[in-house]
Amino acid sequence: MIRNQFKYINRFREIAILFSKTGLGFIIEESGLDKLLSLPSRLFNKSQKQEEDKTIAERIRLFLEEAGPAYVKLGQIASTRGDILPEAFIKELEKLQSNVPPFSSETARDLIEQELDIKIEDTFLIFEDEPLGSASIGQVHRAVLKTGEVIAIKVQRPNIERNIRIDLEILKTIAQVAEKNFKWAKQYQVTDIVDELSTAIIQEMDYTLEARNINRIERQFKNSEDVKFPHVYEMLSNKTILTMEYFEGISIRKVDELSKKGFDRYQLADTFARTIFTQIFEHGFFHADIHPGNIIVLNDGTLGFIDFGMVGKLTDNVKQNFGSLLIGLMQKNSKKVVRSIIQMGVVPDDVNIDDLYEEAELMQDKYYDIPLKDLEFGDAVRDLFTITNKYHIHLPKDFTLLAKTLITLEGNIEILYKDYSILSVAEPFGKKLLLKRLNPKRVAEDKFEDWILLTDIVEDSVTNIHQFTKGLSTRRLPISLELKEEKSIGRHLDRTINRISFSIVLMSLSILMAGIIVGSSLLGQGSILYKFPVIELGTILAVAMFSWLIFTIFKSGRM
Repeated sequence: MIRNQFKYINRFREIAILFSKTGLGFIIEESGLDKLLSLPSRLFNKSQKQEEDKTIAERIRLFLEEAGPAYVKLGQIASTRGDILPEAFIKELEKLQSNVPPFSSETARDLIEQELDIKIEDTFLIFEDEPLGSASIGQVHRAVLKTGEVIAIKVQRPNIERNIRIDLEILKTIAQVAEKNFKWAKQYQVTDIVDELSTAIIQEMDYTLEARNINRIERQFKNSEDVKFPHVYEMLSNKTILTMEYFEGISIRKVDELSKKGFDRYQLADTFARTIFTQIFEHGFFHADIHPGNIIVLNDGTLGFIDFGMVGKLTDNVKQNFGSLLIGLMQKNSKKVVRSIIQMGVVPDDVNIDDLYEEAELMQDKYYDIPLKDLEFGDAVRDLFTITNKYHIHLPKDFTLLAKTLITLEGNIEILYKDYSILSVAEPFGKKLLLKRLNPKRVAEDKFEDWILLTDIVEDSVTNIHQFTKGLSTRRLPISLELKEEKSIGRHLDRTINRISFSIVLMSLSILMAGIIVGSSLLGQGSILYKFPVIELGTILAVAMFSWLIFTIFKSGRM
């Protein structure tokens, strides 16, 4: 049955042999795939003995490196998922290097001309055949337009999308078979992991998405003088070709060169950190691949960002809870940290919340005597992921991407300026976000939306109950049931709904007023009703609606 799914049998055999070669042959052998693929048993026995001194995590890294660019990229993306993979696996995957040789300049030229329907000599004054860099999905060439503008052209490898899709299909089949045969595979839901990672890698191969990412962040920072994002040349870009402004400068990893040029490394670190936190807390859209090669100090001291194939997008819920979690970490408040995780993630029903709090308390004790400036965010996040993995708490993937980004940021900042504390800079961003949530206008808007929703629910419930009670008197039911007091039941149900409505609206009004008072005090303001007429009107409207509800309920006599 499985054999019929093997559309690419030769490539499947290659992958299976690589599993064997890197010490993972037991997955193929014990799941019976070796027989279906007509592979000899001695192949698996020999390789297992050769690699038995290596951990499973090491074997997986070796397999990914041997299997080719698609698998390397898959592993690099997987290294950002500390929420679903154990720490030992993450550390190994972080070692993955593409080491992919560039394809020929002739091929690059042909692809550019075919995809963009242009002639190289008609479009560029200069086209450099030696690529600036080569990666698993594509490579970048420097060129100069006829207008004199210096550009960077990212060219996707020929047939890379087709090859990656084939490999992903094979990998998913192996994951499905593994889940049927291995308890650990089922526990970690490896098929779901492969699906998630496959979606990420397919999206990264679409350069039109990367162009949109650049344009979006460029718009968000259009008034900034400290950072710069490359301009995209839309007419010279498509799904497999991306043409953008070329940045001339120094990578942040070259600290000695930066010092020789007279750049203020503390200022660079501060600009870098504040830019990322602005993307996270204010825009909810951030560059998620900020390794040193993608951050360049331009000649005028501006910080340039490149390579936007991987970005993170945060919902308001994740932003709010991350802000709360960050403040909990800084205040060493384990309860706040756990509450943030619970509100953000999916906690299995069988998890004992008290045990979760106890684990967080133990983590807090580990960092209790460490000053905030010396607290390493990366260590705290890794400990958090250890806890969430232990209790199988599923966190939003963009939160884990965010955590990985901040760990990378911390490492980069340490290279630039060792004594710079990113948590100290993050604190005001987190507090500002929480204050925004308690802003009276925001609270009023949220409560008004809740009121509309509640009104709809109550109206629907009353309609349904009336229809139900009417049906009891006019229709025959499958069971013999006589209700002599159906009107009494209807009145009782109406009374119950009215009481629920009264309680919920009273609670909503209380929350609204509390938000106004708390938000006003947090912002250091006096009576906001005189300063913000919008809030005053909203409050009056809420009280009026509340009074109307009370009047109608008491008038009906069903309270």
